[in-house]
Amino acid sequence: MTDMTERNRTENSDGEKESPQTRKPTRRGGGDPATRGRTTIADGVVEKIAGLAARDVLGVHTMGSGLSRTFGAVRDRVPGGSKSVSRGVKAEVGELQTALDLEIVVDYGVSIADVARAVRENVIAAVERMTGLEVVEVNIAVSDVKLPDEEDEEPESRLQ
Repeated sequence: MTDMTERNRTENSDGEKESPQTRKPTRRGGGDPATRGRTTIADGVVEKIAGLAARDVLGVHTMGSGLSRTFGAVRDRVPGGSKSVSRGVKAEVGELQTALDLEIVVDYGVSIADVARAVRENVIAAVERMTGLEVVEVNIAVSDVKLPDEEDEEPESRLQ
């Protein structure tokens, strides 16, 4: 071996020589990289997750009060507008926990208690899985019942 090669080698903890290519990288900054820094989740993110999860439950006709649905339907018709998946959902998000308020309209004939339980379970599972936040409460307000012969309140499109 040349002098240069010998100088580039170091001894490991067992007293054996190792080359620069076999050295383990030195950890800098201390601690697990996943614990360095802070992650914040906006209220709107949790509201969207909860809104989508609630709409997946059989028996939930729509979300929001009559007034918010009416405004939402108009907003949906505006070019460039999109459906609001967070309509009828309000979230308060802390660093580790979140609380949710949902306003739903149920289909006529379903058990409101069963629908509310299923919504609560689905929303909690989705929010906790996707965000890592603990859901401390999900309050559900049933604002209306959709009767089979009622038309939806959304205005019909003028375009065919």
